[in-house]
Amino acid sequence: MPAVDIRALAKSYPKVKALDGVDLRVEEGEFFALLGPNGAGKTTLISILAGLSRASSGTAAVMGHDVVSDFRAARQLLGVVPQEVVFDPFFSVRETLRLSAGYYGVRNPDPWIDELLGHLDLSKKADANMRSLSGGMKRRVLVAQALVHKPPVIVLDEPTAGVDVELRQSLWGFIKSLNQQGHTIILTTHYLEEAETLCERVAMLKQGKIVALDRTANLLKGVGGIKVKLSCHKLPDAYQSKIIANDTQKQGTYSLHLANYAELEALLNRLRTMDIAIEELRIEEADLEQAFLKIMGAHA
Repeated sequence: MPAVDIRALAKSYPKVKALDGVDLRVEEGEFFALLGPNGAGKTTLISILAGLSRASSGTAAVMGHDVVSDFRAARQLLGVVPQEVVFDPFFSVRETLRLSAGYYGVRNPDPWIDELLGHLDLSKKADANMRSLSGGMKRRVLVAQALVHKPPVIVLDEPTAGVDVELRQSLWGFIKSLNQQGHTIILTTHYLEEAETLCERVAMLKQGKIVALDRTANLLKGVGGIKVKLSCHKLPDAYQSKIIANDTQKQGTYSLHLANYAELEALLNRLRTMDIAIEELRIEEADLEQAFLKIMGAHA
């Protein structure tokens, strides 16, 4: 049984189609990234999963429970850290978490609340009013609220936006430990290095459609490599498809992209026979940001 099963999901508003037939399956225990530019439909998809919005068509299920026909079970199994920082100004941190636990019918929540406060470095702020907290502290409380009922599926919508580096590291350490314990994690983030480091699989959304869905390692295969810059009157025909830039300020200067050292060796041998000199050569490691820009550009 998948942790999240989305089929032909669509959501339309009067002037925009936020989701356009999305099919997505996230397996139990995965650390999964959902990426896309602003307006791609990520938050709309999460809102439908959380029961905050109703799909125009299609279905979505959490651990086998439809989010509409079996919404109580679906919401009990899901914890969402929202992008917006929303809080009740009249309660302390502990009171806020107790209230959230009460919504889910959690009995004797204090031991787990104390554990959450410790993991998120909030123990000293347990009795502080929510209004007195910094933005980063409030975001930590949002994370604790999403986890207070120990859901098997956790959705993190930009959880480290505006968070300092130290907290980011401690937060990811805690989230990784939850994943190792069997929790399914779905992450949206604009910090693509986080997704690259943490997530085994990645889906990329653009204009309400999934334009890429694969293992992170596979997405990285198509980027990076060796960049060669050379000057010549005529580039060998076999390398025309490798051109990534043609310097119009200096006629006959080309930049090529080579996937591996074998291609570089073949090029060097060819250039020697043609007496063509290399102006610049550098190795660029693949990263998810390069893959993201390449895929988004291909679906302009």
